[in-house]
Amino acid sequence: MKRILFDTNIILDIALKRNPFFNDAFKLFELIDEKKITGSITATTVTDIYFISKKEKRHCEAIQFINSLIKVVDVIGVDKEVILNALSLKIFDFEDAVQISAAEFSEINTIITRNKSDFVNTVKQILTPVKFLDLLA
Repeated sequence: MKRILFDTNIILDIALKRNPFFNDAFKLFELIDEKKITGSITATTVTDIYFISKKEKRHCEAIQFINSLIKVVDVIGVDKEVILNALSLKIFDFEDAVQISAAEFSEINTIITRNKSDFVNTVKQILTPVKFLDLLA
């Protein structure tokens, strides 16, 4: 089964029901339910989701969403080795560099994001939700 790393924006599209992005993000999670892919997020994504979701929703709703989320996706580690590797990458956005590095250490080759331009200078397959869904169709 293909392992996928979801960028934080994909998860927030679901958590906050952001239109017009919610439907495509939801379809990705249907693929997890259908056992066609294995979804992953980084441990740092969890705290980012909480921080951003809490601003628009209450603490309890943010925690409830995270609790449901981690039952469905794998949470991959971010440790000193991942951070040191991220620092060495030529990626402008450090958060994205951490995600790329964590994906490398977890042997995940595909990252799904709406912000492909943030993930330049990587050997990873970087796809938008729409492109990924088109490839599976």
